[in-house]
Amino acid sequence: MEITSQIVKELRERTGAGMMDCKRALEETEGDLERANELLRSRGLADAAKRSGRVASEGVVEAYIHMRGSLGVLVELNCETDFVANTDDFRGLARDVAMQIAATAPRWIAREEVPDDVIDGERKVFEEQARQDDKPEDVIPRIVDGKLEAFYRDAVLLDQPWVRDDSVTIGEMISQVSAKLGEKIQVGRFARFKVGEAAQS
Repeated sequence: MEITSQIVKELRERTGAGMMDCKRALEETEGDLERANELLRSRGLADAAKRSGRVASEGVVEAYIHMRGSLGVLVELNCETDFVANTDDFRGLARDVAMQIAATAPRWIAREEVPDDVIDGERKVFEEQARQDDKPEDVIPRIVDGKLEAFYRDAVLLDQPWVRDDSVTIGEMISQVSAKLGEKIQVGRFARFKVGEAAQS
């Protein structure tokens, strides 16, 4: 059975789970909405939306130094309680996120942080490229949307495929640990330093 975007959206609205988690659950249950719902609940992913409104004011600042000290990252990872902040799972996640930032140099944490003028500028470039390639006008919007998705995967931390397992994004990885620990987890801020380059934060 084809897993349409409409059925994925419906499952997401029911459960509050991430889009990719919903899609995977539907694939595993061959498109059965009820079974997919139960599968997400059994994995703790259906409760993620309930946690999204909670305050994450505890956490850790993780440091990662690479390349004999020529590259370093500081990342603040937040959760709700100091108990969770001190767990191996949470600290391991903070380390993985810091290593991801070191390896991929994202510019923003989430899509919502990307300025409108940057998106508009990228969209214009992609439209011009498509026209130079003589693409039909009616398909250019789809081409542009696809290239914008690629831009987000490159520049936005939560959209990036994890460097150790590109079948999951950093956002999905955080959601999985959040589900396991039962608390809201979010990246507060980060700074990446490389000798000879301006800091990114």
